[in-house]
Amino acid sequence: MGRAILVAAGLLAALQPRACAQWLPVSHEDSDLASSEVGGPFIRLEYDLDVPDLTPAAPAYVFVEVSLDDGKSWSLLPGHFLRGNGVGIVESPGHKKNAWWGIDQFGITDMAQVDIEVRALRMVRVPGGAFNMDLVPGGGFDGSKSHIGTAALPTFYCAKCETTVGMYADYLNAAGKNGRGWSKQMANAERCGIRRNDDGTYAVVPGRENYPVNYVSWYAAEAFLDWAGLRLPTEAEFQKVLRGGLFLDGDETKKVPNPLPGRKYPWGDEAPGAGGVARCNCDIEKNGSGKLAPVGSYAGFNSPYGACDLVGNVAEWTLDSYTTSYHAGLDGYRMLRGGSYMDPTSGCDAIAGVSQLPAKDSRIYGFRGVLEGAK
Repeated sequence: MGRAILVAAGLLAALQPRACAQWLPVSHEDSDLASSEVGGPFIRLEYDLDVPDLTPAAPAYVFVEVSLDDGKSWSLLPGHFLRGNGVGIVESPGHKKNAWWGIDQFGITDMAQVDIEVRALRMVRVPGGAFNMDLVPGGGFDGSKSHIGTAALPTFYCAKCETTVGMYADYLNAAGKNGRGWSKQMANAERCGIRRNDDGTYAVVPGRENYPVNYVSWYAAEAFLDWAGLRLPTEAEFQKVLRGGLFLDGDETKKVPNPLPGRKYPWGDEAPGAGGVARCNCDIEKNGSGKLAPVGSYAGFNSPYGACDLVGNVAEWTLDSYTTSYHAGLDGYRMLRGGSYMDPTSGCDAIAGVSQLPAKDSRIYGFRGVLEGAK
């Protein structure tokens, strides 16, 4: 058997400093060598995905990390080497069977040579089709916010929650022990909570695991998502997740019209603090005293597809550039959407965005991933 490591709730203390916040529970992982007359040697990989409420609309994204140097470094196992019912988008719980083909290309002849980690992340499905898209060129809280019109996107999947401190610490321990992706500001226990140990590993301040990670540059966000096999959302994708399509079930069936296709916020048009009810983590009282909240704290006010915290908490990096002539030839400004816990309500609607240099990190910048898909 391989020296597989389970990424699950209740992980044994021996596996610290790895955290498990927001990874879905995986158990009974097993792997061994096998051979096929047609495909040659392969590794059989099985596990149980212990998430009873998985559905096509709220699936898991499963990816596999491997180490060939006794756990010193980890890398994503490309999906084209894997076949089975338990990698990529997984729509149901239970026992999963997979085959890792082409292991000779990795120099693997014995299971003692390889460590395997299976990770699972909650996603929401965004059906393909048209939606109302409004953008403010260059970002900023432009009061005009003129309507552009409809746009269309193919089906894709979006992480239900912002990337958490616990998840990011796992990434640092797997791929960033040289210090890349971490900054000293992250060690602040009240603002982030990832500390670097003397041996180069990383540990999460207890209680901070489920908070959104911050102090992350655009480049660091992309590096994390490359490690996981995901990418940042475009501005258009971010807005569609927030508002929903003209038909919430997509243009192929068109059975569920969106009652508010031009909604101002994920939950509708009510202001974030209307009626004394806080619907997101932004500066509703305009006193600047707010703090980050654990992801999903406002789950009663999710987007039409079930995504949490699309406005407020941390402003989220997108894939899109905003390049000025001054920065010609350089990697120009990148767009952030959704506003943060320090922004007024005017900066936390479906349209408002800001532009920032990709190397900049801040306590109000975070991110989540998306995955293209036609299912």
